Order: sequence, then C-alpha cells, then structure tokens
Amino acid sequence: MYVPAHFDEPRAEALHELIVQHPLGILFTNGESGLDANHIPFELKAAQGQFGVLQAHVARANPVWQDVKDGDEVLVVFRGAEAYISPTWYPSKHETHKQVPTWNYKVVHAHGRITIRDDERYVRGLVALLTRTHESSQPEPWKMTDAPKDYIASMLKAIVGIEIEITRLVGKFKLGQNKEARDIRGAAQALKDSGKIVLGEAMLAGVDAES
Repeated sequence: MYVPAHFDEPRAEALHELIVQHPLGILFTNGESGLDANHIPFELKAAQGQFGVLQAHVARANPVWQDVKDGDEVLVVFRGAEAYISPTWYPSKHETHKQVPTWNYKVVHAHGRITIRDDERYVRGLVALLTRTHESSQPEPWKMTDAPKDYIASMLKAIVGIEIEITRLVGKFKLGQNKEARDIRGAAQALKDSGKIVLGEAMLAGVDAES
C-alpha cells in the first residue's frame, strides 16, 4: 500500500482500535488456486505476539482453508470510515480554484502467517467469544446455550477455525493532513452535516491536535 508520510499512522493502539471497531476484514490469500479474497469477521487478540493475533472461522465448504498451508503469508484489510470529499468544501477553493475532488478514509493492512485450526474445542471457544463480543450490545444477548446442543454441534462441524499471527501492521489514515487547517475544518463540517460524523470528527481531531 502506498502511504505518504503525512497519512501514515504508526501507532499500534490506533490500528488495533480500528480493527476492533470494524472487525469485518478482507482476507487475501495466494494459495494453490491463486489469489482469493474472503470477507470474514475477526476477533483481535491484541496482547498476543508482537502485533497481535487475528482469529476467525470459515465455512468448511469454503476451499480457502484447504488452499493454504500453515505458515503461508496472508493479508487482511480492515476499512474504517470513508467518504468522498468535494473541493467546494474547501474555503481556499473559492479564492484560488486550485482544489480537486478526493476521497478520505482510514484503513489498516495486517500482514501475517496463517494457521488452520480444525478442532472442535478451538472453534467452539472462538464462536462463544465472537458471540459475546457482538451480542453484548443487545438488550437480550443471544448465547450458544439458547439453541439445542445437537444443533450447535452440527453447526460447529460445518466450520473451520483460522488464526493469523500479525507480523506487520500498516495504517493509512487519509484525513486531509496535506491541506490547510481551514480547509480541513471546512470539509470536516460538510461531512458532519451530511451524516458522515465519524470521519468528520476524526479530521477535526487531527487538525485540533496540531493547533
């Protein structure tokens, strides 16, 4: 990924935060069948290894888990807030007309080595963990014990666990850092007015930190 210096986000904690907030990653593999991409929700174990460990599961019918070998290098892409930026939102545009459209976004690339975890105990624990994570905000959280044991057992047999040890994290937070402060604020306010509040606030936080 091309990352100009002003868009580089090197802080592991900031990159981990984006992964946790946007856990649906794109897993890119290059196995025996060639390039493949799968959209998978991941659980991050930030304290494990040097940069963290990603855990997930795929359908047993998905050939990806047989197409790769333990230790193969893979890439997982996590995308956060993003939006089109109109040049009309920059105050300087109305003075010089020297602005063009762009797109702002936050993205993390997690490079790592994959391990296939085809055992029922691991998969059961992972599903329970994912369930607790994503059901915690529900008024009546669903639990695995809410379903019949034989049904859950059959569902667990239909999936395979995967684990990725992250070996390198690359973060690109393109938030207008190459623009004047007044232009960043103008674009950020326009985003907030249009409902893109998260990205607008992120842009404002960056420019306010430098003020």
